[in-house]
Amino acid sequence: MTLTRRTISPPTRLELLSLIERLAQAARAPTLSQFRTADLQADNKAGNAGFDPVTAADRAAEAAIRAILAASRPQDGVLGEELGAVPSRSGLRWIIDPIDGTRGYLSGTPTWGVLIALADADGPFLGVIDQPYIGERFLGGLGVAQLTGPAGTATLRTRAPRPLCRATLFTTFPEIGTDAEAAAFARVAARARLTRYGMDCYAYALLAAGQIDLVIEAGLHVHDIAAPLAVIEAAGGIVTDWQGGPAAQGGQVIAAANAAIHAEALAALAGA
Repeated sequence: MTLTRRTISPPTRLELLSLIERLAQAARAPTLSQFRTADLQADNKAGNAGFDPVTAADRAAEAAIRAILAASRPQDGVLGEELGAVPSRSGLRWIIDPIDGTRGYLSGTPTWGVLIALADADGPFLGVIDQPYIGERFLGGLGVAQLTGPAGTATLRTRAPRPLCRATLFTTFPEIGTDAEAAAFARVAARARLTRYGMDCYAYALLAAGQIDLVIEAGLHVHDIAAPLAVIEAAGGIVTDWQGGPAAQGGQVIAAANAAIHAEALAALAGA
């Protein structure tokens, strides 16, 4: 039987919620073992075309996650940033970014995170954004929207509507995408009250937690957006491409706290 989010039984739902937290926990030790250490090194996957770093911690964290999945859910597919793809026999696929924000990881900033999502043919429906150094875990999907961390446990809920002129907007790189994409982003930023940069996946976590209103990015991969999409939708937010369509495949992505700010930002992106 091919599984989907609608055919998962209550016992399997509980199993999956427990498993995704176990996967996130398994990635904490290998990522923290090298974070802010003097001997931290990175290979450059981009070669002469730029700087796309990967560390031993990336590979070790993904390997730890995959080992648990191979033992617990061997019928499920796996797509990881560093170690390739395993086809699905169940209809479900795990999507892994073992360290989202490796540049931040190399720099010692605690804004990187471990991203894990579970998807069916319609896209991601369960996700976790885990920040091991801070000890915060943002979990969303299958009826759960929850933050656990040093301050305890809280429900994730995105912000109520407010106009773009009062909104806080985040993106990772100031030089977002192509020249045309940068110009579109600048139109939104010019209307927002506050624009901040460089937060990687932690920006999406802040949106799910009700701290900010918008995240707008371009050039994303599937593993960059799968987990944030699931967490934000579980918290009441919206994640689409810049035309308002599906965003699960990456590319141009806008994550919004609510339908009103999403519509206003989409109009600004389009030049309205």
